[in-house]
Amino acid sequence: MDKGSKKEVMFERMREKKKEVKIVRKIVFGIALGILVIGLIGGLFTYNYISKGLKAYDPNSEELIEVNIPIGSGLNNISKILEEKGIVKSARLFKYYAKFNNESKFQAGTYELSKSMTPDELIKSLKTGKVYREPVFTLTVPEGLTLKEVASIVENRTNVSAEDFLAYVNDKENIEFLMGKYPHLITEEVFGEQIKFPLEGYLFPATYPFYEENPSVEMIVDSMLEATEANILPFLDYLEKKDKSVHWLLTFASLLEKEATAQADRETIASVFYNRLAIDMPLQTDPTVAYAHGEHLSRTYYKDLEIDDPYNTYKYAGIPPGPIAGAGKSSIEAVVDPSQTKYLYFLAGKDGMNHFAVTYEEHLSNRAKYID
Repeated sequence: MDKGSKKEVMFERMREKKKEVKIVRKIVFGIALGILVIGLIGGLFTYNYISKGLKAYDPNSEELIEVNIPIGSGLNNISKILEEKGIVKSARLFKYYAKFNNESKFQAGTYELSKSMTPDELIKSLKTGKVYREPVFTLTVPEGLTLKEVASIVENRTNVSAEDFLAYVNDKENIEFLMGKYPHLITEEVFGEQIKFPLEGYLFPATYPFYEENPSVEMIVDSMLEATEANILPFLDYLEKKDKSVHWLLTFASLLEKEATAQADRETIASVFYNRLAIDMPLQTDPTVAYAHGEHLSRTYYKDLEIDDPYNTYKYAGIPPGPIAGAGKSSIEAVVDPSQTKYLYFLAGKDGMNHFAVTYEEHLSNRAKYID
């Protein structure tokens, strides 16, 4: 073979090797690309799986599911129980999430859990023994409001109209049902002949969490009555010893709530009312006059005092037939534990403070000094 032929063969082999190298590169690139795509798809799938697994199983669920966690249950067993009950999507994911967050000390007990609870809420509940859920919204009812004012707040924050709210809380059949549910709280006294609104003063002022967007009027009222009962229960023994009723306590406390400007005032005003009651002296408290008129009075004039209404404590001695507003815990406590004074008079001055007096002469002096 001559030199020319040898070179030609050599070049041909080089060309074939180049083709082989290109083919190999393409195959390697294709394999690498395939692995990358598969990895990305797998990673995306894994991410979605984990992401969904760490959210609430069903954010819109309102169903409460009873879950029993036996004593001595470890994280593995608890995770399986939650999955079996349909509370979490994956026992494995919940277990790993709890471990990642160093959470493992859970309390045994019976819980009412929901599919709408997130893993964080479940962990918090199982750690404390109490069910924790993030509310959809909260409803705040301040102290010292009448039922009509509460109804307005409910209308502004929920789908329940003020008209429907008032219709529900004034319906005798509804109240009788609630009386059976809260026997320590609601008694026949709410149906007294002179009572304007049976549940006036019975809906506790507080901030209420709700876990659904449109709670029913029954649910709203029930939450408020439950709170009132919880705040009244500690004083049942006191009332029994004093031969007084819950209705009396809520009525007395509502007067303090409308008159007081500070915590200390509640206790001192309570002493004034007690001192007056002891000598059959009318309480003569302006908020009762406003309630008798059924409207807010920016200032009480002598002509306003003439209204013939059992709630008007200028005309009728003793406390009114029923509460005139919703009293908070501080006012309830002030009724039970008032200051010990000899005061018979007080007035709210232009300085925003209440001023007390033992004699009428002192009271007139305070009037000249702080009002006129």
